[in-house]
Amino acid sequence: MKSIIKISAIILLGFAMACGGNEEKKDKDQIKISNTSNTGKKETTPKATQKTSTEDDMANIGIGPITSVEVGDGIDEAMAGRGKEVFNNLCTACHKMDKKFVGPAISGVTKRRSPEWIMNMILNPEEMIKKDPIAKRLLVENNMAVMANQNVSEEDARAILEYFRQIDNQ
Repeated sequence: MKSIIKISAIILLGFAMACGGNEEKKDKDQIKISNTSNTGKKETTPKATQKTSTEDDMANIGIGPITSVEVGDGIDEAMAGRGKEVFNNLCTACHKMDKKFVGPAISGVTKRRSPEWIMNMILNPEEMIKKDPIAKRLLVENNMAVMANQNVSEEDARAILEYFRQIDNQ
């Protein structure tokens, strides 16, 4: 009986080690990427050269149907009201304004992400999670909780964006 337990533990340990594969490995001073060059040595990239700043995040428009959004200076109160309604109906099961829940906190999102990125994440979450670096990072930060596609129309996604802008400008 003890030998079966030992063998099972060894097999499980082997599986756990095999799952570590080609993902990025982080430590305090650098990010190690498990890709190998022609010499067979692992390449490392210093953290300082990684694009993680808010400025870089704001330049990212994401992946999806939205390539440009004109938001203007003022808030369209009627549109924001519609966005609040849609958000409350579809999004509050996973998102809260001021705290992380299943998904990230919404408050301040328009200061961290471009309008295009926000709308593309609402409209195209599956592809964003697969291909967009910010969405991938958020997936990991939120315990691999995948954002569900709520089949929101572009008009409703724009209204949700306006609601977020209203919240962030109060």
